[in-house]
Amino acid sequence: MLGAFISLLAVAFIGFFLFRVLPGDPVRAMTQDRKVSLEQLEALREQLGLDEPLWRQFLDYLGQLATLDLGTSYQYRGAESVAGLIAEKVGPTVLLVGTATVISAVLGTWLGVRTGWRHGSTSDRVNTGIALTLWSVPTFWLGLMMIILFAAGAGPIPDIFPAGGMRDPDVTGWALVPNVAAHLVLPVITLVAVVYAQYLLVIRSSVLDEMGSDYLVTARAKGLRDAVVRRRHAVPNALLPAVTMIAIDLGGIVAGTILVETVFSWPGLGYMFYEALKVPDLPLVQGMFIFFSAAVILMNLLADLVYPLLDPRVRR
Repeated sequence: MLGAFISLLAVAFIGFFLFRVLPGDPVRAMTQDRKVSLEQLEALREQLGLDEPLWRQFLDYLGQLATLDLGTSYQYRGAESVAGLIAEKVGPTVLLVGTATVISAVLGTWLGVRTGWRHGSTSDRVNTGIALTLWSVPTFWLGLMMIILFAAGAGPIPDIFPAGGMRDPDVTGWALVPNVAAHLVLPVITLVAVVYAQYLLVIRSSVLDEMGSDYLVTARAKGLRDAVVRRRHAVPNALLPAVTMIAIDLGGIVAGTILVETVFSWPGLGYMFYEALKVPDLPLVQGMFIFFSAAVILMNLLADLVYPLLDPRVRR
């Protein structure tokens, strides 16, 4: 608990100073398409509090955090607060990354157990080779390839799925369900292709570590079938590292995947973070950075609390 609290404090400090070193002037970025005088620029800078010394801005920032106020966005000033904007974008991100995480965890764990148990077989070599290749591929590049192949159409492959966005603007009612599902396919496949490989390789390694354990030798000596030994004895212990990975991925659900959401123009937290960085919209990127980091820290804390319940050796 204390470690999580210290981590949150560190995130609060880093979240302020990190984005102050970004190149660009928020005031000039907000007025780049308008004719404004120097006096108007200075007035806007004063209105946003950017004319204050850095130490004064930092104190104001800490005061806002103490009241759980993440501030007001420069881009959406006069509309919603940063907290309101984050709450608005959480749903699309949870839908995208949550779907991809569930599929990745199930597929990667299932393949990891079987490849590890049949170490050295043809299926082990093929699946491990594919996983290593996909894990090494840049996510944004894979997303672009998906768009070229299945959205734009390449050669004999027709344009099957939409290229971007979460829905078509003219679709309403129950027709939204299949329409959103169609827009979801390519970004989910892109995320699953990379993330499932992580689960497969980690679970495979964990199964290999358990293969020579004494309790498995004893189970086989009792005459248990190989499938029973794997299912009842090896798999429960081999799955323990997956708890930490799932906790990290659950934190990532809140944070979103910036590159994938940007490539597919998915209206979630990741895409909003990318748009805010271009200004830079300091209150928005600070608020989202703290929100992302807090989600990961809290999910890791939850994993630390659950782990002793799953493995008595940790309690000892």
